[in-house]
Amino acid sequence: MTDSSDSESGSASAGGPGEAAGPRTVFLLAHTGRPAAIRSAELVVLGLLRSGLGVRVVEHEAVDLPLPPEVELVAECTPKVLEGCELLIVLGGDGTLLRGAEFARGSGVPMLGVNLGRVGFLAEAERDDLDKVVDRVVRKAYEVEERMTLDVLVRTNGDVLHRDWALNEAAIQKVSPERMLEVVLEIDGRPVTGFGCDGIVCATPTGSTAYAFSAGGPVVWPEVEALLMVPISAHALFAKPLVTSPDSVLAVEVQPGTPHGVLWCDGRRTMELPAGARVEVRRGSVPVRLARLHHASFTDRLVAKFALPVSGWRGAPHETT
Repeated sequence: MTDSSDSESGSASAGGPGEAAGPRTVFLLAHTGRPAAIRSAELVVLGLLRSGLGVRVVEHEAVDLPLPPEVELVAECTPKVLEGCELLIVLGGDGTLLRGAEFARGSGVPMLGVNLGRVGFLAEAERDDLDKVVDRVVRKAYEVEERMTLDVLVRTNGDVLHRDWALNEAAIQKVSPERMLEVVLEIDGRPVTGFGCDGIVCATPTGSTAYAFSAGGPVVWPEVEALLMVPISAHALFAKPLVTSPDSVLAVEVQPGTPHGVLWCDGRRTMELPAGARVEVRRGSVPVRLARLHHASFTDRLVAKFALPVSGWRGAPHETT
């Protein structure tokens, strides 16, 4: 499972960091390898231009898109090129949405995701909603909420080897298929347990329906602020998912006698973990801002995304007066 959930959120009005006075500009990021994304991008761009908004697209993606000359092209997609944009619209599946989250976090510009993949918990709209998306963006009829992230620190012999971040999860995994990864888990400076396993997932509420869910972790509702630690195929009697305070510090120590492991952040950024490495995970200092078009119930979203069976439900009994 590589999808993302509706997570911990702090609502704010449309706008904020990245919104400029004067002409309004929207940055568009699309998975141009998909024909559906190309057509969707064309519809969104034309709709925004007709309404007087400027559109900015990364140059190498524009080659695959039938875009009019009014579209502004930039050489590369980095957080810096979102300066002056009020919104980042992302068209694609989960990987594209997580790619967009990297730029949204670095720039402070809110991201509005349109799902063209399978589940897409991070997306606010589906392919059939493009007209509504354009209309709501033009009218600024959206709100902005903040999603908790993770700050990830890797140490060896006390020295900082690597710093990273994640929106969904930081996953410590084995590399060798024939040997388990021997780890000791720690929470708030105290050891909890140790065992051999395929890995450990440290996740946010956003990531509770992604890799952590596939590993057997709980689904965390949007109102809950928490950090998750979920073992993957652990060889131990006590290897249950753990849910901690959002202010806790989670640590995974790779034992010196074990084969080296690997760290994956959101399945996009990776580094090798030498034996004896220590991975520390805490609440991120910089959130990801998401644009929301409506206040859908998370329960309804969960049922729809996972196609859960709810036939036979009659609802709460009516009170009599």
